[in-house]
Amino acid sequence: MDAFAYTRADRSERAVRLAADPGARYIAGGTDLLNLMKDGVQRHDHLIDINALPLAGVRETNSRIELGAMSRMSDVALHQAVRRRLPVLSQALLAGASPQVRNMATLGGNLLQRTRCWYFRDPTMPCNKREPGSGCPALAGQNRWHAIVGGSGQCIAVHPSDLAVALTALDATVRTLSAEGPRAIPMADFYLSPGDTPHLETALRQGELITGIDVPVTDLAAGSRYLKVRDRATFEFAVVSVAALIRLRGDEVREARLAFGGIAPRPWRSAEAEQALVGRPLNAATIKAAGEALVVDAQPREHNAFKVPLVQRALSDILDQFRRNR
Repeated sequence: MDAFAYTRADRSERAVRLAADPGARYIAGGTDLLNLMKDGVQRHDHLIDINALPLAGVRETNSRIELGAMSRMSDVALHQAVRRRLPVLSQALLAGASPQVRNMATLGGNLLQRTRCWYFRDPTMPCNKREPGSGCPALAGQNRWHAIVGGSGQCIAVHPSDLAVALTALDATVRTLSAEGPRAIPMADFYLSPGDTPHLETALRQGELITGIDVPVTDLAAGSRYLKVRDRATFEFAVVSVAALIRLRGDEVREARLAFGGIAPRPWRSAEAEQALVGRPLNAATIKAAGEALVVDAQPREHNAFKVPLVQRALSDILDQFRRNR
């Protein structure tokens, strides 16, 4: 395995050309990639070190905050503009991983981390995500951590990123660079549903590099919140999580954006739950209706049926915070 390091700011395009090789992979913090390689889950002929590329930093404008893909999680979480104008993003980043990992991990790497499904992480087990067509043992096996919505007969693994959930609620856009040039991918289109191709997880092309994330700044975002339910307080992935942006006029919900983690193979935006809130008073009956709308199509498995009432309670808790603080 070869490693390439670039120290000049003008070499992003060269890195992209090298990464067009199917055996190549970018490496930055390496907090997930190196573990996958050590465990034999992924193999790459070349690692392209992108740490020296000029892709870090936070830039604030009147209408948005631009985040460099190489920015470290901890730096963004504690940035004053992010804490003030995008609290849901700061809260999601601080809820993710341990302080040590947050100091190493980049935003781009966080978005591309792989599922923690134990069948995927064990190369001795079949897994359609790792080896298409080999099967999905989680469907009838140990599926406590797995999806209750959005899965398929090929895969029910959940996406692990707290950051991605917050960015989905915020309607962020991912900026990239490939051999075809730059492009912008809305978060709504960035992650793919498993369908019959669970090994295809994002809309990125081979060698496409995440260069940044643009987040709209609005009054709605300024009052946002993130709630994560997990088995232990630190360094644990979400059993369920909720990112909520709510705008109230008096008691009435005027606008709502809700995204969920831990329940689907991709960050899960629930238009049904949002519609159950908008135009109605934020009271116990409305909150209950939103929870019911959220799980109307849920398909829990043997070991994860508890996620249905749990995600409803998480939604109720975060909406009740908005109600108490209006």
